[in-house]
Amino acid sequence: MYHTINLKKFSFLIYGLGSTGLSVVNYFKKKNFSNFFVWDDNSKLVKKNGFKNVSNLEIILNKVDYIVLSPGISLKKSKNRKKLIKFKKKIITDIDLLYLTNSKFKSIVVTGTNGKSTTCKIISHLLKKNNYKVKLGGNIGKPVLNLQVKKDTICVIEASSFQLSHSKFIHPNYALLLNITNDHLDWHGSMKNYTHSKFKIFKLQNKNNFALINSNLKNIFKKNNFSSKLVQVKFSDYKKVKLKIKNNYLKSNINDENMNFVYSLAKLLKIKNESFIKSMSSFSGLSHRYEVFLKKKNITFINDSKATTLQAAKFALDNSKNIFWILGGLPKYKDKINLKDIKKNIIKSYIIGKNIIFFKKQLKDNVNFTITKNLKNSVIQVLKDIKLSKEINNTILLSPGAASFDQFRNFENRGNEFKKLSRIYAKKFI
Repeated sequence: MYHTINLKKFSFLIYGLGSTGLSVVNYFKKKNFSNFFVWDDNSKLVKKNGFKNVSNLEIILNKVDYIVLSPGISLKKSKNRKKLIKFKKKIITDIDLLYLTNSKFKSIVVTGTNGKSTTCKIISHLLKKNNYKVKLGGNIGKPVLNLQVKKDTICVIEASSFQLSHSKFIHPNYALLLNITNDHLDWHGSMKNYTHSKFKIFKLQNKNNFALINSNLKNIFKKNNFSSKLVQVKFSDYKKVKLKIKNNYLKSNINDENMNFVYSLAKLLKIKNESFIKSMSSFSGLSHRYEVFLKKKNITFINDSKATTLQAAKFALDNSKNIFWILGGLPKYKDKINLKDIKKNIIKSYIIGKNIIFFKKQLKDNVNFTITKNLKNSVIQVLKDIKLSKEINNTILLSPGAASFDQFRNFENRGNEFKKLSRIYAKKFI
């Protein structure tokens, strides 16, 4: 039996004052609740937001009932990790607070290594087109505590492994685990821990709830003896309706896995095929996710800046031909790529960023590459090389396979810069 709490009977420490931490502060204020403390390892950030760090962190950690930890804070890296580990049982997340303080709303929670944001966006679009009252939030951008949740609301929540790792009260009506590949191992410490965090999405579901997973993960699900109804997602089901959807973005194979899950969910919600097809035909893709933003003569420009792991980049490489591939940045811990089956799609690669040696090792003896160091050099060199290419149709693909922080603020900044440079130099060279 799930329960909600009376906030006034409990005390909290909000640890971390990024967007999530500030959303918790604002949520408490809206509830006229004041029995909370704040802490951030960056004291300047605390002061900037008009607060003061507590004078003795350990005393407060011991005193409060719950510690609301911001998702980016790792117990392995924080300078207060020993203190946090000591009180680990008290740690919860902002998503936990949503469940603890709201009783009668339905939720669809999506997690996985790749495709979370796109899947959440597609689900939200589908539900709105079918007259559901929908709120979309979580890791996709808007903190869940900023959502206006009512009893007849369906919340579509993107949950990261960071959030799930510390969750204690999340219990979705529908839980979707899309896939699991190497990512964030520096944060979690091991693949085992990373996988465990993802499967926590099912832990508190009951027999009336649904768990949607790929068949390759079913054995892990069954070993855990979860209570929810297992739904194994099959491409053969979605394949029957895919060809009827008039949407160029969804026609590409790169979205098949996401759409398999959305279609399976639609069946559980009893959305008819006709309505599903009509709804999907009007969906627009997210920026920086295999975004075809320019076509000029025989060249297609694709911005896949959100591909921050090599596995994510592999999806894009598998979906195109005659690729001039721009990659590089801050590689994820223990990341690697097997290009054996897709190197035929790649004409040449261009390495950017400050980790040249790592990416050279990934490409060596597999594909032709050159070191261009930054996006501007890459776009110019690609366009020069295409002039010499004998291929009729070519693809310029930014799919970095790495984080962006060595040269950019975030993946959005990187993607927007690529689009700007592409438009500038396409006019000059094409």
